[in-house]
Amino acid sequence: MTVFSRVAGTGSYLPELRLSNQDLVERLARTGLETSDEWIVTRSGISARHFAAENELTSDLALKAAQAALSSAGIGSEDLDLIILATSTPDHLGGFPSTACVVQDKLGAHSNCAAFDVQAVCAGFTYALAVADAFIRCGTYKKVLVLGAETFSRILNFQDRTTSVLFGDGAGAIVLEASSEPGILSTALHADGSQRHILCVPGHAVNGGVEGDPFLTMDGPAVFKLAVKVLEQVAHEALEKAGLKAEQIDWLVPHQANIRIMESTARKMGMSMEKVIVTVHEHGNTSAASIPLALDSGIRSGQIQRGQHLLLEGVGGGFAWGAVALKY
Repeated sequence: MTVFSRVAGTGSYLPELRLSNQDLVERLARTGLETSDEWIVTRSGISARHFAAENELTSDLALKAAQAALSSAGIGSEDLDLIILATSTPDHLGGFPSTACVVQDKLGAHSNCAAFDVQAVCAGFTYALAVADAFIRCGTYKKVLVLGAETFSRILNFQDRTTSVLFGDGAGAIVLEASSEPGILSTALHADGSQRHILCVPGHAVNGGVEGDPFLTMDGPAVFKLAVKVLEQVAHEALEKAGLKAEQIDWLVPHQANIRIMESTARKMGMSMEKVIVTVHEHGNTSAASIPLALDSGIRSGQIQRGQHLLLEGVGGGFAWGAVALKY
């Protein structure tokens, strides 16, 4: 019997602290940086974002999203075989122990449940889904928790207007389970390490300190140009693998980085923005968390219904990008 992986449940979590553009403008003004709500909205479509509290770790955000997803799926942590967590902002320096292992412990999942992190920045969730799908299809695991969680506020330079206004914190989760009915129909992943310099954190840990810039840096125009190009390509690749045409997609659930990138991608695919799940205005760019946050928002709002075809896609530092076509 052919085994597929299907979405059994979703969940999400946003930190309590919500900063509107005006809140952020006032905070930045105290450091001598000038910007405005109009400047931010015009360039990104972002009106607000959430920041984690000082005592909140990436694993804390992931835990709450995971609990919501497990509840949605109607299962407990003891039923999980595997936890995969996509993040660029792990709890621990060096990324170990993995934040997935921390979440496993906080969930109370048993030791037979494997756990590891995936690092592909804003494309991380598509990478994690592809890995989870492969494990389920080959019969290794039956129930997999896939998470995207970030605390990007910790790596932002609030003297840099081009990046500090764009990012936020949050977490999203999906429970994938083995099924005889099609769920994930196709995945497509790519990377181009030669472009790693246009979006990165260039600093290095050296002898207990940081050598170089410890904050996120970005060449905005270069990122925009590459993102628009590769997102269209990977979307069509995933659709072709799934045997679908763009007009058969009920909802596009893209990485929520910039409304202009999302509009351009939809236009190139011949899709109306009415078929695009948009949360960037309230969440900002939450990197690996943005796709599952948007997916959960679309499901809980009633926009996304069972039986519909979805296309998830993301692009980010690495440079890495990916897409997933699925039947919800």
